Amino acid sequence: MHPLLEGDRFSDCEYYIQALNECHKAEFVKKAFGLCNVPKDNLSKCLHETRIAQSIADLQERRNKRKVTEEKWKKMKEEEYGKDMKLKKVIEEEMKRRAQQ
Repeated sequence: MHPLLEGDRFSDCEYYIQALNECHKAEFVKKAFGLCNVPKDNLSKCLHETRIAQSIADLQERRNKRKVTEEKWKKMKEEEYGKDMKLKKVIEEEMKRRAQQ
């Protein structure tokens, strides 16, 4: 069964939705002999392509958000340890030196 076909999510498939609805309103004999299969297949292809396109857009959005988050983390670390994390390197060297003694 198809997902809810209302709203803006599947607006690109409106023609196929209407075609399938019109076919279903037709005589029982037409439906019984599978004459609605072509509009149904066309609608299924359109819905699939729409879902794929939305998934790609969502993935790109998540990647952009992740990039912004990583830049914020990097900025926070630079504020804490200085540029190129020099302070952290000095602290680690001092810890190694103390551990060896």
